[in-house]
Amino acid sequence: MKQLSSSKNPELKRLRLLFQKARERKKQGVFVVEGEREIQKVIKGYYDLECLFIEAGQEGSFSDLLNTQKRTQIFSVEKTIFSQISIRSGSEKMIAIAKSKTHDLKELQLPENALVLVIEAPEKPGNIGALYRTAAAANMDAVIIANPKTDFYNPNSIRSSLGALFLLPTAIASSKEVIAYLKEQQFSINTAAIEANAIAYDAFDFTPPCAIVVGTESTGLDHQWIEASNQNILIPMSENIDSLNLSVSAGILMYEAQRKNKRLDMKTIL
Repeated sequence: MKQLSSSKNPELKRLRLLFQKARERKKQGVFVVEGEREIQKVIKGYYDLECLFIEAGQEGSFSDLLNTQKRTQIFSVEKTIFSQISIRSGSEKMIAIAKSKTHDLKELQLPENALVLVIEAPEKPGNIGALYRTAAAANMDAVIIANPKTDFYNPNSIRSSLGALFLLPTAIASSKEVIAYLKEQQFSINTAAIEANAIAYDAFDFTPPCAIVVGTESTGLDHQWIEASNQNILIPMSENIDSLNLSVSAGILMYEAQRKNKRLDMKTIL
């Protein structure tokens, strides 16, 4: 275990750069994740850890995790230096650099009669994280991101997802490619959109294979999704409100899809 006691150390300079720059994360094919809970989910999601940074004196607290990472480089970071590099002010005591995945649409492996969430043009890391946390809780089979506007491995996405980002099979592609893929795989494409032919979500059967497609809170879905849709779905709301939070809307639809297909023991969420 290498000891690091200077903020000018090359490993720590690299870590700070990866925290801050999406371009650098993409260039190096890695991302940064902070917190033992999130790192455990990285491991559970079959990502490879490149290295771990631990606040000096806390090594014993993570002995079980470290024993599973014999080939991972471990750095012990002096306490005051660790608090400087941590985006959580050192509260989590552990940071990892892990290798990214390609998320190629062609490599997405789905079970028969899958239920998937499609997120079109997400741009707010907090929304992406919240959507993944909800999708994982609702036991969706996969998430597909179409036309992303932000880095998938943004530290704020990871943090707001509580690590759920790593637990679901994920593919990233253009909307055109995703629509073609869903049609080829004979998915029913069902869009959250207020259109003339839209029906209430609880009147729809969500028969799999089924894709639930959501857009941004500000502009909704691109026209190509509306044209490709098999059914537009809406959530009834009070006349005093014109929109719902994106993750709340998606959560309602995902849980209804699971309920209709009797795929989720609803007692587990009470």
